[in-house]
Amino acid sequence: MEKPKFKFEDLKVYQKALDFVDYVYVTTNKFPKEEVYGLSSQYKRTSMSIPLNIAEGAGDTDAQFNRYLQMAWDSVKECVVCSSIAKRQGFIRPEEDNEARVKLSEMAKMITSLKKYLRKNN
Repeated sequence: MEKPKFKFEDLKVYQKALDFVDYVYVTTNKFPKEEVYGLSSQYKRTSMSIPLNIAEGAGDTDAQFNRYLQMAWDSVKECVVCSSIAKRQGFIRPEEDNEARVKLSEMAKMITSLKKYLRKNN
């Protein structure tokens, strides 16, 4: 039997968001154990919020999808802060912070482009 597939799973920004969640899990596994319920948990939650909001809004009206994309974009900004804090606290190297920022910047651009496309079609 073929695995059921949802339309939002074909969105490139959704796939990038899932990849970023994987990146965050690998990165936060190196954080100190006392951060399990602190920055590590927050970084994971906010990174997961990106694909969750994309999935939740997809398939709804364009206006609703745009609203969920805005929430995903807000989570991208929150991830930037989490990465900055992790770098400042010495949990990650500057190169890792930069890698996260590159990934987040790409997602932010994709989300913004999708939002503009949806607004244009209304």
